[in-house]
Amino acid sequence: MIIGVPKEIKLDEYRVAMLPVGVEELTRRGHQVLIEQGAGLGSGLADHDYLENGCEMVAEASEIFARADMIVKVKEPMPAEWSLIRPGQIVFTYFHFAADRELTEAILATNCTAVAYETLADDQGRLPLLTPMSEVAGRMSIQEGAKYLERPQMGRGILLGGVPGVAPAWITVLGGGVVGANAAKIAAGFHANVSILDINMDRLRYLDDVMPPNVDVLFSDRHTIRRQLERADLVVGAVLIPGAKAPRLVEREDLKRMQPGSVIIDVAIDQGGCIETSKPTSHSSPTYIVDDVLHYCVTNMPGAVGRTSTYALCNVTLPYVIQIAQQGIEAAAHVSKPIARAINMHAGKVTNEAVAETFELPCANLFSKK
Repeated sequence: MIIGVPKEIKLDEYRVAMLPVGVEELTRRGHQVLIEQGAGLGSGLADHDYLENGCEMVAEASEIFARADMIVKVKEPMPAEWSLIRPGQIVFTYFHFAADRELTEAILATNCTAVAYETLADDQGRLPLLTPMSEVAGRMSIQEGAKYLERPQMGRGILLGGVPGVAPAWITVLGGGVVGANAAKIAAGFHANVSILDINMDRLRYLDDVMPPNVDVLFSDRHTIRRQLERADLVVGAVLIPGAKAPRLVEREDLKRMQPGSVIIDVAIDQGGCIETSKPTSHSSPTYIVDDVLHYCVTNMPGAVGRTSTYALCNVTLPYVIQIAQQGIEAAAHVSKPIARAINMHAGKVTNEAVAETFELPCANLFSKK
């Protein structure tokens, strides 16, 4: 199989979808790997690092799309790439279709096989290709929140950990999954007062066992959320329904309960956001203010730490890239339930139930996923 890795063109995206070791592992199995020139520079990986491991270096992304049987990316294809995707081509990347109807319709029209990192789930319901980026985003949310609470950034002028004689910040984390748990852990390390909310009691019991004493574990409902907003200096949106649009937990009216200069970091923005007033932003223009509350809604947070994120992502994606390359997508889907669950589109049809339901489209059960 010919595997192509184009340079990411989303604004301020510094990750790359394959490490040099991935090139070696694929080429030694008889596959051909095409890498676009400069694809790894944002992650500190030079072209010669790839060439030394057997890739063919290609000058233009258009050539990669024209020749490759499988495209391996990090972020969803940008509009400039849509017309380059061929019928029957495998595109393996983060798609987050539920947050973007235009992207969904465009990729559907290409008749490619869209294999989404974020819906590849194992039999325990874990998301192995989403988890490392969720870990990065959860930890970054506190790092970014600390920065934007500073007064020059239009925040309240609060130090997360306070100092002797001055109380630390109050931080509310909406969602107790991978993002939320990592956010709460880092926030606790800053010695802030932290509350983490979820609706899964088994998860709450686990978090109660493992979190430090300055983290309160609370059941999430409308009343609890509103009470939390009244005292929160920083709110982290960290909810996820795999493949589906994120539930809205905070309405615009709720912002009136928050203190001027408070900060919202909506990590769920990739799936549409869990705050009514959230809208996608970029690293070069990351924030905006609504009702005196600063919003940070960057859709590719881990892209800012490309070196860390690339290694964390490629560590988990490579085994699936190899399996698909070795077996082909249909055979791989029949023997691997996680790969079958990751296929969101095939031959011009939606094959993921959550995506189909979001846009009221028919769902074709082409592969066994149960």
